[in-house]
Amino acid sequence: MKKQFNRMRQLANQTVGRAEKTEVLSEDLLQVEKRLELVKQVSHSTHKKLTACLQGQQGVDVDKKSKKLPLTTLAQCMVEGAAVLGDESLLGKMLKLCGDTQDRLAQELILFELTIERDVIEPLYDLAEVEIPNIQKQRKHLAKLVLDMDSAPLLSSSSLMYLVVVFSPLQDQLSADMYSFVAKEIDYASYFQTLIEVQAEYHRKSLELLQSVLPQIKAHQETWVEKPCYGKPLEEHLALSGRDIAFPIEACVTMLLECGMQEEGLFRIAPSASKLKKLKASLDCGVLDVQEYSADPHAIAGALKSYLRELPEPLMSYELYNDWIQASNIQDQDKRLQALLNACEKLPPANNNNFKYLIKFLSKLTEYQDVNKMTPGNIAIVLGPNLLWMNNEGNITEMMTTVSLQIVGIIEPIIQHADWFFPGEIEFNVTGNYGSPVHTNHNANYSSMPSPDMDQIDRRQNDQSRRPLSVATDNMMLEFYKKDGYDPSVSTGITFLTHLAAVLGSFPNPKDWRRCMSVRISVTHLKPHR
Repeated sequence: MKKQFNRMRQLANQTVGRAEKTEVLSEDLLQVEKRLELVKQVSHSTHKKLTACLQGQQGVDVDKKSKKLPLTTLAQCMVEGAAVLGDESLLGKMLKLCGDTQDRLAQELILFELTIERDVIEPLYDLAEVEIPNIQKQRKHLAKLVLDMDSAPLLSSSSLMYLVVVFSPLQDQLSADMYSFVAKEIDYASYFQTLIEVQAEYHRKSLELLQSVLPQIKAHQETWVEKPCYGKPLEEHLALSGRDIAFPIEACVTMLLECGMQEEGLFRIAPSASKLKKLKASLDCGVLDVQEYSADPHAIAGALKSYLRELPEPLMSYELYNDWIQASNIQDQDKRLQALLNACEKLPPANNNNFKYLIKFLSKLTEYQDVNKMTPGNIAIVLGPNLLWMNNEGNITEMMTTVSLQIVGIIEPIIQHADWFFPGEIEFNVTGNYGSPVHTNHNANYSSMPSPDMDQIDRRQNDQSRRPLSVATDNMMLEFYKKDGYDPSVSTGITFLTHLAAVLGSFPNPKDWRRCMSVRISVTHLKPHR
């Protein structure tokens, strides 16, 4: 009881008379002591979060770490998938190449994580869990010795002597360790510099690996025969496929030459949506069963129209849109044809070749107009919106009420005078995959323009022998709709436009309707219903 009482009195004296308390640390070291606790907390938290970022299991050998990596699992899955699909498949080739790449990336990741563990995570752990706790442990031990020394009057002389001998070296050791901690802060900070350097090296090696693989991936893509063509730029499709004429254009034209030239309403009558979708998909992957589609010329014509309509830029080009429109506004027919020819000659080579091919075919189609009812004017009405449209399409209401037959007035004369615009014969079966006939110059008497030196009478005579009398006129439009069972003389303008929508029913979405309506029909020429 007496001992306990003395101890309590000692604590009370230290609390009340702190001036008599032995000082263990200087003011500077007291500040270091506070910093020790802060550094310990930060180091512990950073170590915990950084460890959580590791994808592999910590503290195991390379083989075990590799098996647990998600990248390794992904690589294995890709390689197995490649084996299933085989090297004959583009997907199989891609999976094999990408699987090998992922495996190599996994190996780089393992080396990265091992380096991070050794040079960053373990030193942080030692700092937070070993070095700082050891200093704090010394500090607590010295605090106990001070408490005992301050109660010296109550201790025996031998005990007091022991405390004095022990205290001084421990105090020196604690001070040295704390000063050492302050001096080593630059070393502790270097852990984070190492982290960034190791990350940079890992990402640099990974980038080099990926960049070395990309050319191989692109080479596989470029050498693959089956390339989609719908919705792709014309020049890109031709370059990738090594063709001069777009595959959908040649395939559809050669099939129509065999089975569709006498089909009434070709390009005007809409095909079955499901059949059209199937044919487009077939053309897109380069696989075509000619026999299957020969019985449905309207599906073939619809696929051709869709290809032209889905080109990112019209076959007759955005750049020349104003040239075409200005040419159509010229009143003199000879000058108009010459202006249209000038615009044709400005077309890029790829566009010019395919436009020529298509116009020659459409010209041949008109040879059967008595049967198929597709005159140059009628063809221009249904195909014109798919060959030329404005870059910035306007509001559909505006387009439906705007007075213009310009696009029809461009396409019709080019079809009428196809052999003047594009002299010579043309082989439709360019690739030799179809048995199509050779187009002959059936308008040879239109092969030259009248000489500028001719007088007006000779020029008019030459015009009459060189080409049909009209270009695109409102009369042609009205004649077309009369043949289709529609009499505009007893209908309103709205009814006329409604009928137009039905005739051009192969435009399935609003965007295509806007293009369709760029062949804008004048309602001012229609007699109101009385």
